[in-house]
Amino acid sequence: MIKILVVEDDKELNSTVCKYLELNGFTAVGCLNAQDAYNEMYGQNFDMIISDIMMPKTDGFEFAETVRSLNKEIPIIFMTAKDDMNSKQRGYRLGIDDYLVKPIDLEELVLKIGAVMRRAKISLSKVLNVGSLTMNADEQSCTLNGEEIALTVREFNLLYKLLSNPRKTFTRAQLMNEFWDIEATSGLRSVDVYMRKLREKFEDCKDFEIVTVHGLGYKAVLK
Repeated sequence: MIKILVVEDDKELNSTVCKYLELNGFTAVGCLNAQDAYNEMYGQNFDMIISDIMMPKTDGFEFAETVRSLNKEIPIIFMTAKDDMNSKQRGYRLGIDDYLVKPIDLEELVLKIGAVMRRAKISLSKVLNVGSLTMNADEQSCTLNGEEIALTVREFNLLYKLLSNPRKTFTRAQLMNEFWDIEATSGLRSVDVYMRKLREKFEDCKDFEIVTVHGLGYKAVLK
């Protein structure tokens, strides 16, 4: 699955962009400043970076320049309120791949991501294979040993999330915030109910296990 780092100091916009990307089959990690972004990049690999320009301490230009000095290939898209030609020219000279002016259209952002990924020859496949299990995010389908497993949309998204990030622990609150509506009145234990359902449906699958991380949440462990 394509993993995107979103660097944006506006918390609400950062959250909105990350959630929209997740709904469109990407894995998104949000950071509010460049230093947090550096820390994330040290700990994991990303396929693309989407960055604001006007951020505290380290702005987007300096951030992009540092990234380019370390990684010549990773695609970078600027997402910014700066609409002047000088900013655009400076960004492209630093090596960014595209430039999107706020207020952004989220659908256009996804289209630009696809175009940049194609130019970078990075696969946008949304098919996840784990041993005998195949999940297709476009079709929202899941098969085990060639037999289709009936999953609700929420069950599918939860399992896809866990299997796309094996051994990474997600708290109940993280999963709740991502896959339940803001207006939802159900508590965090609703996550436990869904995990129990998933375990029951995949009890015969020997390729992965949904593990409870006591006091935190859940993770998928591949076998």
